[in-house]
Formats: sequence, structure tokens, C-alpha cells
Amino acid sequence: MKNVSIALLLATALGVAACSSQDNNEVAATSNEVVSDIDATADAAVADVDAAASAAGNSLGNVAETTGNAIDDAGNALDNAGDAIEGAAQNNL
Repeated sequence: MKNVSIALLLATALGVAACSSQDNNEVAATSNEVVSDIDATADAAVADVDAAASAAGNSLGNVAETTGNAIDDAGNALDNAGDAIEGAAQNNL
């Protein structure tokens, strides 16, 4: 975005050189508005990307936690199954 802003300002500067003082002021004011709009748009885009990255990171964290819980639950189920098999084997002796 900065390259676009610089190119726009250079083009404006060339146009301003050929204008009257009042025209120069109007062009400068318009240029300032354009640059402000570009900066605001870039800031909004950066904020949107940051928010999306944060949301993605939170989602990945939730997936990791859920996966860890599922692995723990599976381990507990295997322990319970092993205990049940051991108990059944002892009852049959």
C-alpha cells in the first residue's frame, strides 16, 4: 500500500507543479484525503487479518484440547476394559 501511496503522491506532485496556488491547495487537500482513506483501509485490513488469525489459533487450540480429551477418554476405556478382563479371569479361576 505504501508503494501505491508514494506513486499517487508523486503523480500529484507533478500535477501540482503546473497549477495555481489555489489549485495546489485543493490538490494537496484531496491527496491528504486519499492517503487517509488508503491508510484507514490498510489498517482495517490488518485488523481483519489479525482477528482471523486469532480465531484460527483459538480453533486450533480447541481442536488440540478436544483431541487430547478424546485420547484420555480412550485410555481410560482401555484401562477399564483391562480391569474387567482381569476381574473376569480371576472369577473363573
